[in-house]
Amino acid sequence: MPTCTARTKQSISLVTVASLSLGMTLLSSLPAAAADLGDETYRPGIHFSPEKNWMNDPNGMVFYKGVYHLYFQHNPLGNVWGNMSWGHATSKDLVHWEQQPLAIAGDAEEDVFSGSVVVDTNNTSGFGTSKKPPLIAIYTSAYKAGSPHAGLQAQSLAYSLDDGQSWTKYKNNPVVNRNSANFRDPKVSWYTGKDGKGYWVMTAVEATEHKAVLYKSSNLKDWTKLSEFGPANATGGVWECPDLFPLAIDGDPENVKWVMVMNINPGGVAGGSAGQYFVGDFDGTTFTSDTTKPVPTMPEGKILSGFNDGNYSEWTVTNDSTSDQDGPFGAKPMAGTVPGQQEVTGYKGAGLVNSFRGGDHPIGTMLSDPFTVDQDYLNFLVGGGKHARVSDKRDNKAPVGDLLFDGFEVPEGSDLSAFGWTGTGALVPENLPYKGGNMALGSQVLNTFEVGAGGDDQVGTATSPEFTISKDRIGMLVGGGHRRNDPSQQLEVQLLVGGKIVDTIAGDNAGAMNWKSWEVAQYKGQKAQIKVVDQATGGWGHLTLDNLVQTDEQVIPRSDETTVNLVVDDKTVRTTTGSDSESLDFSSWNVKEFAGKQAQIEIVDNNRDGWGHILADEFTLSDTAAKSSLESYDWLDYGRDYYASVSFGNMPQDQRIMLGWMNNWDYANDIPTDPWRSANSLPRQVGLTQTAEGPRLTQKPVDQVKTLGSKPSYIESNRSIAEGTRTLPSQASGSIAKVDLTFDPGTAKTSGITVHGDAKSSTVIGYDADSKKVYVDRTNSGNVGFNPNFASVEEMPVKLNSNGEVTLQVYLDRSSVEVFAQNGQRTLTDQVFPNQGADQLALFAKGGTAKLKTLKVTPLQQSMFTNTDK
Repeated sequence: MPTCTARTKQSISLVTVASLSLGMTLLSSLPAAAADLGDETYRPGIHFSPEKNWMNDPNGMVFYKGVYHLYFQHNPLGNVWGNMSWGHATSKDLVHWEQQPLAIAGDAEEDVFSGSVVVDTNNTSGFGTSKKPPLIAIYTSAYKAGSPHAGLQAQSLAYSLDDGQSWTKYKNNPVVNRNSANFRDPKVSWYTGKDGKGYWVMTAVEATEHKAVLYKSSNLKDWTKLSEFGPANATGGVWECPDLFPLAIDGDPENVKWVMVMNINPGGVAGGSAGQYFVGDFDGTTFTSDTTKPVPTMPEGKILSGFNDGNYSEWTVTNDSTSDQDGPFGAKPMAGTVPGQQEVTGYKGAGLVNSFRGGDHPIGTMLSDPFTVDQDYLNFLVGGGKHARVSDKRDNKAPVGDLLFDGFEVPEGSDLSAFGWTGTGALVPENLPYKGGNMALGSQVLNTFEVGAGGDDQVGTATSPEFTISKDRIGMLVGGGHRRNDPSQQLEVQLLVGGKIVDTIAGDNAGAMNWKSWEVAQYKGQKAQIKVVDQATGGWGHLTLDNLVQTDEQVIPRSDETTVNLVVDDKTVRTTTGSDSESLDFSSWNVKEFAGKQAQIEIVDNNRDGWGHILADEFTLSDTAAKSSLESYDWLDYGRDYYASVSFGNMPQDQRIMLGWMNNWDYANDIPTDPWRSANSLPRQVGLTQTAEGPRLTQKPVDQVKTLGSKPSYIESNRSIAEGTRTLPSQASGSIAKVDLTFDPGTAKTSGITVHGDAKSSTVIGYDADSKKVYVDRTNSGNVGFNPNFASVEEMPVKLNSNGEVTLQVYLDRSSVEVFAQNGQRTLTDQVFPNQGADQLALFAKGGTAKLKTLKVTPLQQSMFTNTDK
């Protein structure tokens, strides 16, 4: 069964969670970097990040006695997810944060998952007094093995009598238990009805059922169910971290609507984690949405394949010869969900292509008969795994050349000591090689997990005998982990020439080995050695290595893709993949340029690991493009890195301020930061404004952020942006700044600004005139190689204003960009990890000329860790 990647909180059993927690306990806090606290590479200057260790969802945000309290999901013992507890930070202005001691700790029986904090002003709970009311935390207990509730998630209480500094867990926890493994993330607030009477309302989720579940209570201890909401709109992943609150439309207190926020992972509009919202009404019992969208339909056209007649006619199907279930595609279309699979939704008719037959392991292809392209668009539905096409290579054959070390294929009963290898620690040659390996060639590999006592905590080095470099390249199969963000835990394959390290390679946190190479032409004729270094512990603290070969050929990575492709003249001219979701969504290719040509559709499942399958249905030629249903929904943010967003409680003057986790579960555990991992977004003031589609959210950074800037360092106006890229003067450079930009796209196809730039890289923020979208392109933004899911382009629909202009406010920090378009009608938040010193800004236009109306760059003072002793 494909599980939700990365976030064990979601759909993995609590037995597994307990095992993971134990594993993370073994991974002690990573050592601090050489830089002072607050000055480390990529350390945010104006966004909250913990001093050290892992952070995810904001929890329990509350304003009390002039202090903003931010609690957050925290691993106090390591820099990846695990040992879930509540961290704590406080601020008096929302921009200067001070980290406090750990607030609510997980223990032997429970992890402390997300929740909220309320001020129990009337002491309804009885935990305090009328003169000294308590703060009450309502959180999810994720019960571990050994607990009477093992395997369940339920809602529990803790209370504080010292203004949120220390907490006591309620002795009669849990207070709401549905006997569910996925009931979590309670957001509680006080509701006052028209009769003036009030009660507490809890909004939580049944995550895998895509439902919000609402309860009421008079004392926070005893709860009665009110209603349910959902499924609705985006359901391609689990629902998490809900919020429910009223907002006045355009500030009119006589015109109030309610907003239901629902975070989802995966299945976001940009892929992976995201937050959606609904606008409607709440009567004290039921939330009714005005913005639930109908199920979209396919535009009219000529159906090429609908897979509803019970066979694969007009398709050539190649299944995996090693599959005992005729996988991955089977002999005929599937009638929906395959046994062992999460529920498949979004397909049409009686059948679809579903390559989960036999699980994720089998691989294969489907190729349609040729057809003539005689309409403008090819529309279809796609789902399943998110594994893009990376090359034409789908087999695992080695490049032609000279195999080194016989590919580790030593005789039975022998080991590498007999072949001149030396080693230290667990990697002494007597422990090498190992039989078996994911995508190995032959039967034996070098695997640092399978040495000594076994496991990721085995460390040592293994060094080959000398050989002479005779070709242009050395290719190899490499798998396992990496420590690119933590040089203190070396984990790499080294090439030694003359005893010196001249190049290195590591894995990509993947079990399957894939092809990588070194360019070595400059060392021809010299003696060299291979050295495997594993000084890493904890998750992915191992390497796998096989089939080193000297070759003059290009070494091409195997494409572990799950894709739908369009083939014209024997070339792949269009490609699409799923989004790690069992919910199919519309995709559309503009095929006008191929009019009159013969084409074929190819469906490829070449992936044997998690989400290693593809879903496809309803291939239709049409004169109208199908629209993605995801794009029709209302999203809090269109970037990859705004998740688990919820609002502060107990705010004065009915303000509504939200804060999100600035990360994505697609790569969250791998971002290259040390000794901490993850930051929060800037706090955002949210409101409702009337639009042609109805009331919709607007967002802007809270006014306190403005106090971090003084006067602009660079201003420019009323100037053409000619074709090409123009680097701005040094006065405009900066890594922590606010950039205000208004421009007319003019005749340019794309235009805008690049930030965090140098001679080799930058993050591109632009407007695409054809798609009418603002986009952020971080594919060449600096360090993008730490996870294959990171490099990406995000886009959001943006209407030009009445003057035909795009207005952007861009907040730059050392490792992020937050883009607010058209006065906060749309937002896009992305992490970026620029090259050292990359702080240039530049204006650009492509395919024509744009017009700059105004540009203002205002440096912002660092607000985090400013009082740290240097």
